[in-house]
Amino acid sequence: MAFFGGLGYEFNSQFTNELAACMLIEENIFAMLLTKPHFESFIDRPISNAHESKEVLLALMLDSAQEVRELCEKAFALGARRYKEPEDMGFMFSWGYEDLDGHIWELGWMDPNFVMPSES
Repeated sequence: MAFFGGLGYEFNSQFTNELAACMLIEENIFAMLLTKPHFESFIDRPISNAHESKEVLLALMLDSAQEVRELCEKAFALGARRYKEPEDMGFMFSWGYEDLDGHIWELGWMDPNFVMPSES
């Protein structure tokens, strides 16, 4: 929670205790951060070690390329790992980090006025 709180995320205390934390990403988007034993109570398979293999990539779109840069730099300062270099395509910018538990958070921005050329 300290890592994500340091990135500016807030937590819903109504659904946060010693077993789980409800992190508010956007008004209607939440991420549940669970302790390993609590997570194990929801699944019937072993939990993978995200430092050794990847199963998902969490992608969030932000309001500007600058916001992507700032959030990634803040994550790196809090101990996140750089797993790739930023990618600037002009109409789209992406970068990301691997959090302290090894999960990849891919952040991006796309110009809302950009229209992909049609193939016809």
